[in-house]
Amino acid sequence: MSAVRRLRFGYSPCPNDTFAFWAAAHGRVPSPVAVEPWLADIETLNARAVDGRDPLEVTKLSLPALARAIDRYAVLPAGAALGFGCGPLVVCRDGAPLRDLAAAARARIAIPGVHTTAYLLLTILAGAPPADVVAMPFHEVMPAVAQGRCDAGLVIHESRFTYRDHGLREVADLGVLWERLTGGPLPLGVIAARRDLPLADVAAVGALLRASVELARREPSAPRPYVRAHSQELADDVCDRHIGLYVNDFTVDLGAVGRRAIDELFARGRAAGLLPAGGSPFREGA
Repeated sequence: MSAVRRLRFGYSPCPNDTFAFWAAAHGRVPSPVAVEPWLADIETLNARAVDGRDPLEVTKLSLPALARAIDRYAVLPAGAALGFGCGPLVVCRDGAPLRDLAAAARARIAIPGVHTTAYLLLTILAGAPPADVVAMPFHEVMPAVAQGRCDAGLVIHESRFTYRDHGLREVADLGVLWERLTGGPLPLGVIAARRDLPLADVAAVGALLRASVELARREPSAPRPYVRAHSQELADDVCDRHIGLYVNDFTVDLGAVGRRAIDELFARGRAAGLLPAGGSPFREGA
């Protein structure tokens, strides 16, 4: 019997990822490949892929990071964070005078990383790069705004459910603005595999991740201990809402609609000069 091929797999400790990939990480799905989890904040994963030193075989990436590592990575059909009503929010303190996206873009704004899809969206929708940007880990954005160190913040992940608890209010929902602009879903992050992997391995890991997502959706109580282990500061209802929003049919399989949404974001980012020119985010035959 041949040895199982082991691939390092980078994903975030956020509830949607730990929920979706619990079965794959724990060997609960038969497969000719096995994944070794490498959990990190999304911008850490982005930076590792863009840097190109010792790139993980499989990793979650924001769309701008994928565009900047397009020669090394291609999208897998399963595992994506993509959908409707799931976009990043621009927030400010409840009593602040900011009233719209344009005003927020002129203010000092905290962002969860320069390679994030959230920052790309902010720049596209504001029409120009924000005037004063402060990059920080996503969990530091709300405190920075609440404490007055920044005038506005770009929040992602579960922060869209908890920003009011920090005395903040919504200025703009970038997902809603994107949906109005394009009519399609918003692609936030994807799972990508190295282009130098054999196509057989790429197909196997894609099938493994799809089966992992399907198992978690069928048996949602099974991944809960793993989810809780990585989200100890979040209430169960916040975890459940997070999972319900970000793990959907597109996570099982991008399909034609999901692929078009990714192409749309790439095309708009490249046309605006915000993403480097390059080829397709998909690998032929994969």
